[in-house]
Amino acid sequence: MSFEKENFLRTRLVRYFQQLDPSTPPGWGKMSVQHMIEHYAGDAVRNASGRLKIDKIITPPENLKRMRDFMMSDRPFKENTKNPLLGEEPASLRYHTVQAAIGALQQELIYFFETFAKDPQLITRNPFFGDLNFEQNVQLLYKHALHHLRQFGVVPFNT
Repeated sequence: MSFEKENFLRTRLVRYFQQLDPSTPPGWGKMSVQHMIEHYAGDAVRNASGRLKIDKIITPPENLKRMRDFMMSDRPFKENTKNPLLGEEPASLRYHTVQAAIGALQQELIYFFETFAKDPQLITRNPFFGDLNFEQNVQLLYKHALHHLRQFGVVPFNT
């Protein structure tokens, strides 16, 4: 288990998002800073905690091991990685401000960690990587967070 990655998600990620200038253009893709935060909180973290249930695994079974190996590696997501579950254009904003979106992210992260503290054996289903335990979800959330931070020009130190 990577306690450094868990600690990053618990204590440092939100601070990085708070330091982003909301007007920063993305290095790739169409999401604004707020779209990205809302996507990360509302899609990734909610799916990892089991609050957003997606029953179907869209990765073909013969590719699942390769996808999981990538997920558990330190290799980053490629720029412009397409998510077939998202539209071509960013979804409508859910919150009026970036600060409100960050507040929602904080609540989703708390819920994620509390959910797995109550049930350490919990398995949640990710539509791309399959059924994941706590350690795998932490790894994926960490990798996903770094991807979006890089999208807006942030390379965290001591990750």
